[in-house]
Amino acid sequence: MLDRVDFEPLFFAPFVSSVMTVEEDWIDYNGHLNMAYYNVLFDRAVDEAFELIGCGLDYVKSRRHSCFTAEIHVRYLRELHAGDPVRVTFQLLDYDAKRMHYFEQLFHAKEGWVSATSENMSLHVDIAAHKTAAFPPAVTHCLARMKQAHAKLPLPEAVGRKIAMPAKG
Repeated sequence: MLDRVDFEPLFFAPFVSSVMTVEEDWIDYNGHLNMAYYNVLFDRAVDEAFELIGCGLDYVKSRRHSCFTAEIHVRYLRELHAGDPVRVTFQLLDYDAKRMHYFEQLFHAKEGWVSATSENMSLHVDIAAHKTAAFPPAVTHCLARMKQAHAKLPLPEAVGRKIAMPAKG
């Protein structure tokens, strides 16, 4: 049953995704990765992290609950090009009964530099009822374990940034 923990996953700090590759079809007329596909890469990494937490694809199919993105703030720091290998880190910042706040960084997998960051707020949703719902105990347990592991990490400097024009001096 999905309401209990059948195994104890390891929660590395931060979670690191598998290596992904920037696809040729994702390159825009400026010759670099189109902004929409940064979100594809972040989302694929989230899918991997959610599997570890216990709310991945099997959970969605069997429970008819899922996590929906409510808010996101992406920063584009350095261009990526076709064929570039990338990895995404996932740091759980906080959670409550129905929400997760997390921060991701997209790295060039060979050279190690950060290409983009993404701060996210996700809601746990009962798909049939079309409303938020509390996480089940097994997922809450995993969230607590992940938060405990990730609490040892420094808070990323970009967390909580707002978009605004620079101060006039």
